[in-house]
Amino acid sequence: MSKNIAIIGGGIIGLCSAYYLIKDGHKVTIIDKSSLDSGASYINAGYLCPGHIIPLAAPGIIKQGIRWMFDSSSPLYIEPRINIEFFKWMYAFYKSCTDKHVINSIPGILNLSLLSQDLLQEIKDENNFKFHYEKKGLLMLCKTEKAMLHEEHTVKLAIENGLVARMINKSEIKQLEPDVEIDSIGGAYFKCDHHSTPGEFMSVLKEFLLRKGVSIFKNTLVDNFVLEGEKIKGIFFDGQHMEFDEYVFAAGPWTNYLCNKIGVKLLLQAGKGYAMNVCEETKINLPAILVESKCAITPMNGFTRFSGTMEIASINNNNIRRNRVDAIANSACSYYPNLKINEDVRSKAAFGLRAISADGLPYIGRSTKIKNIVIATGHNMTGWSMSTGTGKLVSDFVSEKTPIIDTSFYNPERKF
Repeated sequence: MSKNIAIIGGGIIGLCSAYYLIKDGHKVTIIDKSSLDSGASYINAGYLCPGHIIPLAAPGIIKQGIRWMFDSSSPLYIEPRINIEFFKWMYAFYKSCTDKHVINSIPGILNLSLLSQDLLQEIKDENNFKFHYEKKGLLMLCKTEKAMLHEEHTVKLAIENGLVARMINKSEIKQLEPDVEIDSIGGAYFKCDHHSTPGEFMSVLKEFLLRKGVSIFKNTLVDNFVLEGEKIKGIFFDGQHMEFDEYVFAAGPWTNYLCNKIGVKLLLQAGKGYAMNVCEETKINLPAILVESKCAITPMNGFTRFSGTMEIASINNNNIRRNRVDAIANSACSYYPNLKINEDVRSKAAFGLRAISADGLPYIGRSTKIKNIVIATGHNMTGWSMSTGTGKLVSDFVSEKTPIIDTSFYNPERKF
């Protein structure tokens, strides 16, 4: 049965949800507070990385985070603040940082990431979309033995779960990247991982959706909802009132704002990440993560992107911390000694806000309190990696189909 659907959020999760909803025969309207040309969906590292099978909530992260809390240029910075929702999220996150949680989370992370890789290729082929997408793998570069030991553990888990990955030494790094000098003692190579240029896919997907009759409201803030019993009857935005059959909440970290308006509780925080693009030739061929500094290097179509950091702070904090931008650039230059990231590049750095869940797994599914909403958020640093699969699951929920994979991992009402 065809339904009239409102998607609140026009980032990669919202657009992929719209793609599968119209494919299933529904009418779709997208509402977004931005101009749909910036934010985390545009400035991310572009990875589709099933090799990232360890959730953000893992043993040791709290201890490390406390040490880093007093260094605003550190890879993970948690802004101290007095806020009850922040405290609740922190407590749930702390409870999730166990070895048991890591092992139990792997199937949920892996299944959605692999599904998303397959679906992105399927979307590209079925529609003859032209966008940059490569399957070259991902390097994890280390400078210390401690980092190497961490990667050995991750590689072991990856292999046990059927992924193609291996440890590599300094000479093997040179074989994989013969045209650049890299200062690293070794690392890991996840052949299973892919990369893309995010803005290109976002552009072709928006154009496709518009051709298919999807209505898109840009720079439009949702003011309120009209509730009738256990359902949303209507929505107020931009001086208008409209009614829909179902509502998809895919607004990234702002999804919490929407949920609060209808009395649905969701533990979610905003995690700021930064990125800058070097348009000059760098000769970097393979994407890489600098393990100690948690920075990502991605050779994209026409430029190389340098991104990273996790800054958990107020959602309304739009400041760009220059020391964090410099930390990314300086770290990249320390691993790639011949690399130059000049002042002009650094001054044009952008940021995006990721939606950070309380256990490192996304929230995807229906609410039992409000019957006609589907929540799709909380993907942490892997929103791009899980986007197409999430869109398919959203449409499965709306279309009342059996989801293509087990969705119990992503239940928005799970207990912590």
